[in-house]
Formats: sequence, C-alpha cells, structure tokens
Amino acid sequence: MSKTQLYWTLQLLGWTIFIMYDFVFYSAEYGFDTSYFLLSIANIFLAVTLTHLYRLVIRRWNWSSLPMLRLVFRVGFSVLILATIMTFVNLPIDRQLLAQNIVDHPFVFWNYFSSWSKTLLAWVLSYTVYHYVEQTRMTELEKIMLKTSMREAEAKVLRSQLNPHFTFNALNSIRALVMEDPLKAQHSITQLSNILRNSLLADRRKTVDLREELKTVEDYLELEKVRYEERLSYTIKADPQTLYWQVPPMMLQTLVENGIKHGVSRLPKGGYLEVESILEGNFLIIQIRNTGTLGSTDSGGVGLLNTAERLSILYGKDAHFKIFQEEENWVCAEVKIPMISDGLHRFSGETPVARDAN
Repeated sequence: MSKTQLYWTLQLLGWTIFIMYDFVFYSAEYGFDTSYFLLSIANIFLAVTLTHLYRLVIRRWNWSSLPMLRLVFRVGFSVLILATIMTFVNLPIDRQLLAQNIVDHPFVFWNYFSSWSKTLLAWVLSYTVYHYVEQTRMTELEKIMLKTSMREAEAKVLRSQLNPHFTFNALNSIRALVMEDPLKAQHSITQLSNILRNSLLADRRKTVDLREELKTVEDYLELEKVRYEERLSYTIKADPQTLYWQVPPMMLQTLVENGIKHGVSRLPKGGYLEVESILEGNFLIIQIRNTGTLGSTDSGGVGLLNTAERLSILYGKDAHFKIFQEEENWVCAEVKIPMISDGLHRFSGETPVARDAN
C-alpha cells in the first residue's frame, strides 16, 4: 500500500469510527434518528475535507521546516480555525434536531468548540509530527546523497588523471623508433593507445579487474623501457586469486610512474621495479618496490595523495596506503584493499602472472 493510499484509508476510517461512535451512543440513549445519522455522515466528509486542506497547506508552505515556535503558533491557530468551522456548522443544525436535549446546557457553544478542538488537535498534531519527522529524514537523506555525489565527482577527477609528461615522452620515444625499428614502433603505439583508452574510460568506472590494471602497467613499463632501455628492469607477479579483485583504474600506473620518476630515473645506472599482488585474509595487498631511497621518492606528491584519497572514497577506513623505505636501497609503496562484496573477486583458475623484463 502506497503512502497516499494509507493516508486516505486512515482518514476515512479514523473519522468514520470517531463520529459514528458518538452517533451509536446517542442512538442508544435517545433512539435512532435518521436526520442525526445523515448529519453524522456529513460530518465525516466535512472533517475529512477540512483536515485534508490542512495537509495541503502544511505541505504547500513547508511548515515542517519552520522554527519550532512559529510552527507551534501555526498549528494552534489552525486548530482554532478548524474547530470554529465544525462548531458553526454543527451547532445550528443540532439546535433544530436536538433542541430538547441541549436546551439545558448553558455553554453549548463552548462545549462544542472544546470538543472539536481536542479532536482536531489530536489529528493535527499527529499529522504535523509525522510530516516533521518525514521531512527531517528526507533532509538527512538528501545531505547523504549530496555528499555521496560530491565524493563521486572527486573520485572521477582523481581517477582520470594521467601525467601528460609521460605521453609526450612516449611519443618522442616512438618517433625515434619509427626509422630504427618500425615493428616495435607499431607495437609501442598500440600500447600507448591502450593506456590512453583506459585513462579516458577511468572516469566512467569506479573499479576494474586487477588483471586489466596489470596489463595497463605492463604497457606503461614497456613504453618506459623504450626510453630508459637497459636502465630499467621490472617484474610483475600476481597471485591468481587476486586477478579478479576490483581496484581503482589507473591507480597502479600512478604508483609505478612515481617509482620510476623519483627512484629508478634518478640513479645513474638505472634500477629495478617490482609489482606484486598477494592475498592476506580478506585483503588484497599490492606492493610496488623500486630501487632508490625515500628521500628521492615523492612521498607527498599529488599522485600519491590522490591514491590515498581514492582508496578512502571507495573503500572507507579499511583501505590503507603507505610508502616507506623497506631496505637501504629499496622503496615500497603498499596498497591494502578490503573485500567489499563476495562478487568483487573470483578465482580465475589461471596460472600466476609473472613477467620479467631486463
């Protein structure tokens, strides 16, 4: 049953029970009166109409968002207006139909007015409180949705960032290959297009399979090897159970780029980079190790700050990112991602990914 259907059911049923209850007691004491029965039916529809008008007013001018003092004043004034209308409609008719029964009451008007005021106050308060609570709940929900939308917008910006210097360097490297090794140049163009395509698609997807992200990383490292040649060696190792875990797109590429830019590239003889993924309980651990020292590795750059922020947005406080000096000449960037649902990772049945490039 919808809220509208429930509202009308309670309206009709509630006023019918209340007014017919009074009619039954009157009939038990004075006997059945057709005119009074018709008046009772008319009162049901009048009460439904007046209280529904109150509902329209409170919704139209959004009274539930008013300060409490102003809301109380409007509720009290509304009850007085509704009770006055019901009294002025009923009293003249009752004076004709029930003159012999009400003639002995010296304060007939105030008795009628008091009775209707109490009844209508109960209805008005019930509906106003319900509407106030509902409005408060909707406001809180809108705040949550707005906050979620803002965080999603932030995530889109963060995951779509690709260092333009890499693109320029890759194009220059490919240009040098065109005459020397056309086939390798063609393969490098394919690898660059794959990276660019994934970068463009990154703002449309919250997460991707780890195996897809590792393929992007491999394409990136192969392009960097064109530029650094023998100065860069790398290995990619992945537990087969991690290949279908969901990770933020272009995240690993950012960390690998950081390792090369601030680690390997600054060493005269070049260096080594390793990407490894393992499972620890319900967590995926990804480590990017590179030769170098933390003092020469960007530990507070935009790329690394973006990584921490993206993990927080997607996975909350259970996700972690840190970069540290693992050994004397080794820097490690570690990402820890929780399993956020049973469907986020599947065992692929494939052999572990292990790629070495020297």
